[in-house]
Amino acid sequence: MSVALAAPSAASVDRLRSGDASLVLQAALITGTALLTAALAQFELRLYLWEIPLTLQTIAVYGSGLFLGARTGALAMGLYLALGLLFPFYAGGGTGLEHLAGASMGYLVAFPVVAWLAGTVTKNDRGLGRTILAIAAGSVTLFASGVVGLHLVAGLGWADAFVNGWLRFVPWDLTKIAFVASVYLVARRATS
Repeated sequence: MSVALAAPSAASVDRLRSGDASLVLQAALITGTALLTAALAQFELRLYLWEIPLTLQTIAVYGSGLFLGARTGALAMGLYLALGLLFPFYAGGGTGLEHLAGASMGYLVAFPVVAWLAGTVTKNDRGLGRTILAIAAGSVTLFASGVVGLHLVAGLGWADAFVNGWLRFVPWDLTKIAFVASVYLVARRATS
């Protein structure tokens, strides 16, 4: 008796990551994800842990790399940043270069890098462990960049920037990581 192992079939959602997807589909995914990020940026808790609000936009940032892959996810986040220069797409309806160069600068400029990282880490393995690793690596990158931005732009000392720009957000971000990983894995399972 011989046992043949079949190659696991790719989930339909994985086709969104495909480099051979049509240009129209890729443009729609990039634009749609940028607009989703803008919408989630407006869902902020009016609780400011310092100068940085709690928003839902990082759900889209983490998810863009997972669902769209490294290149397309990074392009979507780059489009979000560009659109925010012209439209009130940043958190709290912020817009323009002045907002982009403000206290949130370190976080915002990390968005394309975070999406690229999440997509790269999950390029060949999209299981639970790799998915959580990808989002956690993105989170560390996001908050490290945010802390540097708070130090350089807002003039906070390193300790204050670390506490106010990272540590206070850990419980919220862990919740977002669990949520995005769950949604992604459920979507992959549902489309297999």
